[in-house]
Amino acid sequence: MEKIRVLVVDDHTVIRKGLCLLLSDEKYGIEVVGEAADGQDAIDKSRSLNPDVILLDLAMPGMGGLEAIPAIRRDNPDARILILTSFAEDDQVLEAIRSGALGYLIKDASPDELVSTIHNVYLNRMSLPPDLARKVMLGPQKPDQIPPASLLTDREMDVLRCVAKGYSNKQIAAELLVSTPTVRTHISNLLRKLNLENRTQLALYARQNNIA
Repeated sequence: MEKIRVLVVDDHTVIRKGLCLLLSDEKYGIEVVGEAADGQDAIDKSRSLNPDVILLDLAMPGMGGLEAIPAIRRDNPDARILILTSFAEDDQVLEAIRSGALGYLIKDASPDELVSTIHNVYLNRMSLPPDLARKVMLGPQKPDQIPPASLLTDREMDVLRCVAKGYSNKQIAAELLVSTPTVRTHISNLLRKLNLENRTQLALYARQNNIA
């Protein structure tokens, strides 16, 4: 099995080196392909190394992780980013997730939890604490404004399950034996019916409603 190629981004040298050493243990199935010390360095390294997962701190001097996420995603819309930070306000984490990060952990997480989350993010699975997941899904809405899944057709439910698994439109089309434009239409209908804004919220909606 191929190893997950990880870029580690943190301005604290001791923490960065410690993470690299930890993740390099053969039992984890991870290869650290590079290190970066700030947001701009992360953008440059992600462009040149094309890692599978980017482990990204938010608070760094110069350009922080929050500012780097949109630039990384512009270069590579499929970039899988996991936020690993000491402390962050909910608003910062929510902005990071809405900008394209797939997960969030604090630095006192156990090694097993960190490795497990990296593997989940690699598989395009959202990995957030339940309270944050709820906030990302709701956005500006109130809980009673989220429509029930019973409004969806069987085909829309099939598409939603695929979105929850992190499938691209092309992969969904192949899975369901339909065209890519048809998939785009279904996703647009899902967003409209559920009053949601993006695929991240769709994936979280599926998880919150045990749709798998």
